[in-house]
Amino acid sequence: MNRVLAMTIAAVLPALTSGYPLDGYEATGIGRLEWARRVQAGEIAADKQPAGGTLTLDQVDLRLLDRRDFSLPEVDTDFTARVRAQLGEMADLYGIAVLDLSDPDRPRYAEHQADIARNPGSVGKLVVALAVFQMLADLYPDDMRKRIALLRDTVITADEFVNYDHHTVRMYDVAAGKLERHPLHPGDRGTLWEYLDWMTSASSNSAASAVLKELILMAHFRDRYPVGDEEGRRYMAETPRQELSAILMRVLQEPVTRNGLDLEYLRQGGFFTATGQKRVPATSSHATPRELMRYVILLEQGRLVDEWSSREIKRLLYSTERRIRYASSPVLAEAAVYFKSGSLVRCQPGHRCKAYEGDLENLMNSVCIVESPASGRRNYYVVTLMSNVLGRNSAVEHQALAGRLHKLIEGLHPAAP
Repeated sequence: MNRVLAMTIAAVLPALTSGYPLDGYEATGIGRLEWARRVQAGEIAADKQPAGGTLTLDQVDLRLLDRRDFSLPEVDTDFTARVRAQLGEMADLYGIAVLDLSDPDRPRYAEHQADIARNPGSVGKLVVALAVFQMLADLYPDDMRKRIALLRDTVITADEFVNYDHHTVRMYDVAAGKLERHPLHPGDRGTLWEYLDWMTSASSNSAASAVLKELILMAHFRDRYPVGDEEGRRYMAETPRQELSAILMRVLQEPVTRNGLDLEYLRQGGFFTATGQKRVPATSSHATPRELMRYVILLEQGRLVDEWSSREIKRLLYSTERRIRYASSPVLAEAAVYFKSGSLVRCQPGHRCKAYEGDLENLMNSVCIVESPASGRRNYYVVTLMSNVLGRNSAVEHQALAGRLHKLIEGLHPAAP
């Protein structure tokens, strides 16, 4: 884009929702989860999770394990017409795919402009999660204990690669009972599992960039990983930028194709922070609603890397942080929601746009698995959505659309009297 014609006011405005199940602290060591569990138990005064956010580790599971040969059905024209009607007069500004699996023997699939390719924003972190679990499986294909140990015991010290991101993360010192919430800064420490949780639950660009740096180190040091902070910094500083870029492209792109997805329709190009992009050259990022839907299907079938990896990615996407955007619709309060969202906002020269109201570009992207109600899971559907509605609050637009689509699905599967 010609810099004379436009200016970027927010390169990426990612979502703040998602996160691991609340009882996951003992298994993962993610401190934020113990704070949230104590809040839910009434031991700490703070906002509690809605009913849909209280599933346990055992309850957050893959739903298509017995249908591993399932693929996208033919487009249902009647269902598509109903879905398109929910978009109203702005339908041509949306790309959307909806898969209704409430009756798994008679799935319904709708899509409207589902091949539209746009910058995914923070939805690209789904590719980063896939890359991490693929790397763990490659390093230790037959040793699950070592994979878990790397996630739980590897301590990452943030460095300049986290600069800069205004999104805050929750850090909880379990022993001291002390919660801090602030953007990641150099010197902040957490385990690899915590960084993955911050990347998804708070959609922290800083955490995602720290994870990408670790992926490069894993690819180089292999079974010597993790190495000390100083050795890692020295390698990143002394290795030519183009060599680092080649490694990053390999660790981000090969897992996509190896797992049956298409780089033409789903690609994360590089780091999410300015420092990371400067230090390690990247390529462009893009995604389509249809390929994101295929990602979710493979996830639910346990076919992203392997069953364990798919389950862990789904748990990372489980909404146990503040629900916003599509996931914040009040009608989803009783539903288990697995969610990732991302945005890209640009404004006309001289304009100061409000958040999510770009007047030159106003991308908002959502990937959402809904199991409703969480206790019974009568309705089960997936929505992958990309929009570019200029000058209107796209977070509010997605929230309202979520309500309409949920009511549409409920109407197709009325509860038994």
